[in-house]
Amino acid sequence: MLEQKELLEYIRKAKKGDNDAKEIVFTSNTPLIRSIVNKFRNKGIEYDDLFQIASMGFMKAITNFDEKFDVKFSTYCVPMIIGEIKRFIRDNGAIKVSRSLKILANKINRYISEF
Repeated sequence: MLEQKELLEYIRKAKKGDNDAKEIVFTSNTPLIRSIVNKFRNKGIEYDDLFQIASMGFMKAITNFDEKFDVKFSTYCVPMIIGEIKRFIRDNGAIKVSRSLKILANKINRYISEF
């Protein structure tokens, strides 16, 4: 992985449109993306699809990252990636079920698996 200063420099370049810098930031953070994707493997979605969605979330994180907040990039990008994956899982269905029902179903499934 890149050092924080080096990473911030590449992010600045990527925001200005440097595709090589985006690729460097992406490849250096691929293990992070893979670790996040592994948490969502058993949701009925192919690993490659999850990785692609996580990659889109990562690219959004590069675009929206503001270093003025004095926070590490990984701290910022992890919630963005998780949010993209959760949004996809929530919205990807033939029948649209309300969010409150999905939350209730998840609670029930967790309760069943615990007991």
